[in-house]
Amino acid sequence: MSAIAGLRAATWASHQTLEKRLNIKARFSDLHSYRSHLQQMWGFCAGLEQNLGPASFDQALDDYDSRRKLPLLTQDLRALGVKDEAVACLARCDSLPDCTDPAAAFGCAYVLEGATLGGRMLLPLAQERLGLTPTQGAAFLASYGERVTPMWHRFGAALDAWCSSPPRQMRAAAAAVSTFDALQVWLCGGAA
Repeated sequence: MSAIAGLRAATWASHQTLEKRLNIKARFSDLHSYRSHLQQMWGFCAGLEQNLGPASFDQALDDYDSRRKLPLLTQDLRALGVKDEAVACLARCDSLPDCTDPAAAFGCAYVLEGATLGGRMLLPLAQERLGLTPTQGAAFLASYGERVTPMWHRFGAALDAWCSSPPRQMRAAAAAVSTFDALQVWLCGGAA
């Protein structure tokens, strides 16, 4: 089994629980709810991306900086009328998994990279219900635009190459599950 397939299997239950608790229809019901959702996502990504960087991946994912979600979330919040000063004051998630070794960093990044696939499915909802576009309020959902599939494949290849041994796969899986659980608590409250 590839490392990415192993992560998918290991995180399936956490991913399903998050999706059930998230109530995306309510979060996309109006601009206020959507903006609140983006503010929460900003706080989560701010905390996690602070811990992740190119060095986290030991040069195994040399395009990590282009994958950061925080600039897209900031762009969306600005488009929705949130001032830079207010963005800077948003709460940041600090209850995050340890991602100091590359295998764990890949596990944490797997959750954010997976969000790009989910965003592609949620973008039409934001466009139809809220009148948003990738350049006006939905950059995070659009993430890599037409490049989402090649970017996902590149990430998967890097993850598979780095996490080819069972110990690395186990560390990546533990970090991915912990990241999903932390995201659930951050977005939905209560214990994971």
